[in-house]
Amino acid sequence: MPAEAGRTRPGLTARDVTFLALATALVFVLQIAMAPLPNIEPVTLLFVLYTLHFGRKTLLAIYAFALLEGVYYGFHLWWVMYLYVWTILYLLVRLLSRRRRHGALFWAAVAGGYGLAFGFLCCFPYVALGGIGMALSWWIAGIPFDIPHGIGNFFLMLVLFHPLDRVMTLLRLGGTGQSEKER
Repeated sequence: MPAEAGRTRPGLTARDVTFLALATALVFVLQIAMAPLPNIEPVTLLFVLYTLHFGRKTLLAIYAFALLEGVYYGFHLWWVMYLYVWTILYLLVRLLSRRRRHGALFWAAVAGGYGLAFGFLCCFPYVALGGIGMALSWWIAGIPFDIPHGIGNFFLMLVLFHPLDRVMTLLRLGGTGQSEKER
């Protein structure tokens, strides 16, 4: 019998797949429902909470969300941005949550700053397309959209963090098939 046969391998359970599918659908549907509001979106809020509660598995929801966005809106240059900007948010949350648990105001500030920086984070593919001048002009032209994005992220996180954090805690305690150490 191989040495690995007795070990359990970390993987996705049926519960994980179901949760990730529903979590991705929720992000996607809410983003579309709120699209008429200028850069006010629940995506940042939900991905922060998913990262805090479900760790690495959040990356599957992030990439499934990006894929759905591409299918729905079309695969253009912005789609490449979605592959890495949400990953940056995931990494930022993982880094900031390593040492201690933070409250709503902390995460609201992070989400607000992320919203303000969103246009800057998205300008990098334009360097390859038209150089630094094009990337900077694209970023500067988008600042009026980044401001409501940052403000919206801040207030959505401030108001909804605690209630949704409680829901996520209940979902996690309900059994995700994963211990804290495996995340």
